[in-house]
Amino acid sequence: MSARIICGLQPVREAIKTHGAKLSRVVVVEVQSVEASPQLEALARYAQDHGARVDRLPRSELDRAARGVHHQGAIAFAPDLEVTPLHELALDARSLVVALDEIQDPQNFGAIIRSAVAMSATAVVWPEHRSAPLSPSTFRASAGAIEHATLCRVSSLPPALEALKERGMLVVGLDLTGPTSIDQLDLTGPVALVVGAEGKGLRKTVKRTCDALASLPMPGPIGSLNASVAVAIALYECVRQRGASARP
Repeated sequence: MSARIICGLQPVREAIKTHGAKLSRVVVVEVQSVEASPQLEALARYAQDHGARVDRLPRSELDRAARGVHHQGAIAFAPDLEVTPLHELALDARSLVVALDEIQDPQNFGAIIRSAVAMSATAVVWPEHRSAPLSPSTFRASAGAIEHATLCRVSSLPPALEALKERGMLVVGLDLTGPTSIDQLDLTGPVALVVGAEGKGLRKTVKRTCDALASLPMPGPIGSLNASVAVAIALYECVRQRGASARP
């Protein structure tokens, strides 16, 4: 059985949609009647329609398998995620990459992946050290979006950003004190957006690698944003500038 455990109704549904019969199995909690949990029964039928094996087990067994992650009565055992080497990323004149500088919170990691997929980002790049793991908490925070993401783990972020620059990408670091508002940059070409951990921001070595440091316009009384929210706003600005010709 695969060690990759996916918890929660929406994440499991996305795993079924993506992997179907390749799932080792889908487990839903035992209920006394269909009427008691129509969402779980609908999920079980959806899994069976896609060729996945479905088991029904007591809640205590799901709790034990989920290891503290909120499962909503549904767990899937999925194939390992594919991680694409940086040099194999397919980039073109409208590529949009999200790079994470030591994002260690699984909730932020997953939420960023969700925004990246929603905005048709080409890939999510992050360093293998001092970063949140690809864990059930990350999968759940992405609400299943991770099943559709192109993931790229690198040994060190600054050399990876340099490699992206060599391939024609504009590397933009999100920074509270950035001298340029992000809406003043031309983001219509190939762009890599870089975000740092909350409280720390971008490391100096990463800042030096960036072509530009951009701030987000915030006219209200709050001086900073959650990292995943900042990425979502920056991604939206990229999509807005690209207009109707953005990737479908």
